[in-house]
Amino acid sequence: MINLHLNGLFRVAMAGLLSLLLLAGCASSSNVGDDQLAQSDAAFSDVEDDNDPIEGLNRFTFAINELLDTVVFQPLAATYRVLLPQFVRDSIRSFMRNLNTPVILANDLMQGSWDRAETTLTRFVINTTVGVGGLWDPADDWGYPYHNEDFGQTLGVWGVGPYPYVVLPVLGPSTARDGVGIAVDSYLDPLGYVLDQEILLARSFVQGIDFRSRNIETIDELKRDAVDYYARIRSVYLQRRVDEINNGEPDENAPAPGLSEDQHGDDQLSTFE
Repeated sequence: MINLHLNGLFRVAMAGLLSLLLLAGCASSSNVGDDQLAQSDAAFSDVEDDNDPIEGLNRFTFAINELLDTVVFQPLAATYRVLLPQFVRDSIRSFMRNLNTPVILANDLMQGSWDRAETTLTRFVINTTVGVGGLWDPADDWGYPYHNEDFGQTLGVWGVGPYPYVVLPVLGPSTARDGVGIAVDSYLDPLGYVLDQEILLARSFVQGIDFRSRNIETIDELKRDAVDYYARIRSVYLQRRVDEINNGEPDENAPAPGLSEDQHGDDQLSTFE
């Protein structure tokens, strides 16, 4: 039993390899301009300073994660994009999203989001059948768009606060709440109970490389424009999590505009799906 759940945790760990880069893509691919991002950073700065108690260690871990991306993941992502045509990469992403349906559905239900749960289940039925096991996404064309949910978001819906902010080795930006969410999601994934560890690792590695390949230029742009890349990513992460918890709806209490999956094109949205 312990080994089964460790397999799930390995899967989640690999899925988080590029969570840092995801946040960069969300920031740079949105309709928010540089001035607005600067204002957003300033609006969050006081909160962040009070809730980043291990900033020195976080910055060190952040630098290690960035080194891994520069040396390993960005070159692999560029090669992946050159070798595989767009329609193949789209099929891979659609298939991976379909596999994650049980986790998304469980969190939809725990949040009491019945309409979103219905959408998730309908997508799974359509894409598993008409979409040939999820290799295509006809459900999106039929009015059932993809959304992602995780247990960190569920805890946020239940009123659990996020802090403190931490940067995890390999996993990237997180909070105490989202760290718990990562562990719980590994238990919610039925594939963690039936697939070998090697298959789970390969699944998540492909997800990470596919996402990185879709955001090479946007991430480079964000790095180039950021005065303090660490602080920018921290700000974007906190804003993005607020937006995800609110399902993209405006939040009167939010100190800065949120970033929603609905604001991005398909190539720049979502967490590892």
